[in-house]
Amino acid sequence: MEKPDFNIEEVNKIIRGRRSMFVAQFKENDPVEDVIITEMLENANWAPTHKLTEPWNFKVFTGEGLKKFADFQAELYKERNTKSGNFLDATYQKFKENPLKASHIIAIIMKRDLKANLPVMEEISSVAMAVQNMYLTASAHGLAAYWGTGGPTFWPEAKSWFGLEEEDMLMGFFYVAKPATDRWPVGKRRPVGEKVEWVR
Repeated sequence: MEKPDFNIEEVNKIIRGRRSMFVAQFKENDPVEDVIITEMLENANWAPTHKLTEPWNFKVFTGEGLKKFADFQAELYKERNTKSGNFLDATYQKFKENPLKASHIIAIIMKRDLKANLPVMEEISSVAMAVQNMYLTASAHGLAAYWGTGGPTFWPEAKSWFGLEEEDMLMGFFYVAKPATDRWPVGKRRPVGEKVEWVR
């Protein structure tokens, strides 16, 4: 394979221009084409992976699938919090309604290969880099997207619904939609020099 001829200006532009856009910024009832979601997932599949374990797995909800996901998380929230007396109807309604405002929701899953004997941090990092690839692709298409770790992300009872084994991990959800506005969010970062120490 010949060395690729990358355009560094475009690489810098997409990395530094990537943004999160949230449910309030979603354009509803105007789905993103599945072919773009497939492209995002294909790019996710090219994340770095130690020992080629490729620990990333994804479950994509769209159409009626969004309602299935919304009903699942809302009812599980109700079940978990009614017993403890912490149930809030506003939270329940948010779990029922917010997923329906997205075009696609991608569950982010880390499937652990215990035989590879890798530190769990490496596998989590691989999945996070896969999500970054999806983020960059979504931004390149001008889409609104964000990675959230709310809802059932850390609820042990949710693991079986996603087909996870004990050693696997649900790492959140990637929401994708068309943006409701043409305005792109402004980014803000502290200077990198504040976070780097050179040793020569």
